Amino acid sequence: MIRWFSWTVVGILVLFLGVAAYVRLAPTDPETWHRMPGGITNRDLEGGAMRIVGAGENGLSRLDAIIRDTPRTKLLAGSVDEGKITYVTRSVLFGFPDYTTVRLSGPQIEIYGRLRFGRSDLGVNAARIDGWLERFGKGG
Repeated sequence: MIRWFSWTVVGILVLFLGVAAYVRLAPTDPETWHRMPGGITNRDLEGGAMRIVGAGENGLSRLDAIIRDTPRTKLLAGSVDEGKITYVTRSVLFGFPDYTTVRLSGPQIEIYGRLRFGRSDLGVNAARIDGWLERFGKGG
């Protein structure tokens, strides 16, 4: 009985570590994630959020600096000069990746944040984006 229990615990631990490794190490294809859907509006989604904000002078550059200053956030694709940038932000504990694409569209900046794994992000993307926009509204 004790031997069976020990092997069960080891099996669960190996499975858990395997899933955690996959989440952290799974390759990211920029072509898959460096996209924007049509119809960006200000709304929360089950697995993300969309926002639109006035760009103002050097708006994309200012927002890019704010986003790059976010812990565990890295550039995936794009640039300010291109007018579209995609970032990956990973959660602290398990390293779950969230993808945020920011695009300059005329006088506005469109933002689309979404999760990669699961169905619900529990509002994490909306809160992150709203935090960026709060700093953006205060001049960066």
